Parts: sequence; structure tokens; C-alpha cells
Amino acid sequence: MDEMIQIRDLHFSYSAGEGETEPAEEVLKGIDLTIKRGEFVAVLGHNGSGKSTLAKHINAILLPTSGKVTVEGIDTADEERIYELRQKAGMVFQNPDNQIVSSIVEEDVAFALENLGVPYEEMRQRVDESLKAVNMYEYRQHSPSQLSGGQKQRIAIAGVIAMQPDCIILDEPTAMLDPQGRREVMATIKQMNEEKGITIVLITHYMDEAAQSGRIVVMDKGRVVLDGAPREVFSHVEQVKSIGLDVPQATELAWELRRAGYEMPEDILTEQECTEAIMELFRS
Repeated sequence: MDEMIQIRDLHFSYSAGEGETEPAEEVLKGIDLTIKRGEFVAVLGHNGSGKSTLAKHINAILLPTSGKVTVEGIDTADEERIYELRQKAGMVFQNPDNQIVSSIVEEDVAFALENLGVPYEEMRQRVDESLKAVNMYEYRQHSPSQLSGGQKQRIAIAGVIAMQPDCIILDEPTAMLDPQGRREVMATIKQMNEEKGITIVLITHYMDEAAQSGRIVVMDKGRVVLDGAPREVFSHVEQVKSIGLDVPQATELAWELRRAGYEMPEDILTEQECTEAIMELFRS
């Protein structure tokens, strides 16, 4: 896999308001991060850690105070290539209602393509393919207002897929959904990554969602404090908890058993693995 997103010494501060004498607080404090093509990266952090601010830099919604962010070799600060960049890196936000602009599902998915001047036949094909990719093709003539939260979010994702980006950044896309909606959206995200090779950057505060990724980046106070595979990151239970985050329930149970003196593996991630380890304790 080649490098797709490069973040070098990224610092960011929101501008101080008019009349304010105190300097603006630095939100990102020297982030260095490389994301390879085809990776599925989950970014974790409590509120105020800077994870959403980081996501908005990848899509050039925000620009560095200092440092540099490039996507497919395009500098996010290059205003002349901003449109090209956003076709390569699409973004899905927390509230799908903020991204839905039309009264018919397929018209909403086609909205950005129409603005791009994509020919009708190609647009028709892209809309149909993107709706099928998120399992929403049968709802193409429905009104978005008739859909559940999970279905609306999948429509928002379809609108991004239709742009044929190489990377999709999702900023807490399941935060407003019920458990069923969360499962639907996560299944769609994993399918896009595994079957289409789309690079995924998922901002989330759900540990079980992060555990489904290939790599986890943990942020705290504007810095990256952990970066590795889910098993590796969640094995640092005490460090993760010290910054106000949880670990998957199976991981925490195994950790508590170890603290109580039982021999349990340190890299348990799933309920099945935890069950098997406990059964092994009984057998021994």
C-alpha cells in the first residue's frame, strides 16, 4: 500500500474572537500521521481531544495554522486544487439531515454529480451503483423523510460514493443512530473498505466500532498518544482509561481477571475470545 494521506507537524488554533486579548488555544499540537491507501483507520479520543478537527483538515474544511497536510499529493492549502482534493477525499458528517438536500433519494445522491456536469448516462450509472453499494437501491424513489436514521446515513454515504473518492472520512457517523442503524452503517463502511478498497478514516467514540478497524489512532489533548492495531492499542487498558476512554467489554473483563490474579491473555478483543479464555481457566 502506498501513502495516501500525509500529515506533517500539524498545528491548528481557532482564531481568537474580535476584542479578545487571550491567544487562541492550540487544538492540534504537532500531529505526524501517515495513512496508506486501502487502510481502515479509526480515530478515538474524548470530547476536545482534536479528533474531529483533525478529520476536517484531511478534507480541507480547516487549514493548518502551521505544518502540512497532503492527500494524494495535493496540498490541502492549495486553493486552486481544493475541488480536485474533495473529489478524492469525501466526508460524511454526524447528522445525515445536514447532508440531505433533495426530497427524493436518488435525486439527493445525484446532486453533487449534477453540479459537476457529469453526463446523464454516467450519472445514472453512478447513482444506481452507489445506492446498491449501501443496500438502499430499493428506496431510490422514496423520500428521505420516510427513512430511519441509519438509512439516511447510508444515503449520505451513497452520495459520497457516487463522487468515486479514493478516501472517505466519517466524522462520528453513528453518533445519532440506534443500535440497528449503527450496525447497518458499520457494515456498509467495512464493505466499502474490503470490497472496493476505499480508504476509510472513521472518527468514533464507540470502542466496538474501532475494534472492527485495521488500525486505531488515539488522540488526547491535541496529540497522538497511541497508534497501532486494535489488539495492540486496547492491550494498554490503563493508559486508555487514564485519558477518559473505555476499551471493549471483553478486553476490560479479561483485564479485571488479570488484576484479580487469573492468567488471561493480554490481547483479548472479542467476546468469543474472552469466553474461550475463561473456559480454559475452568479446564485448568
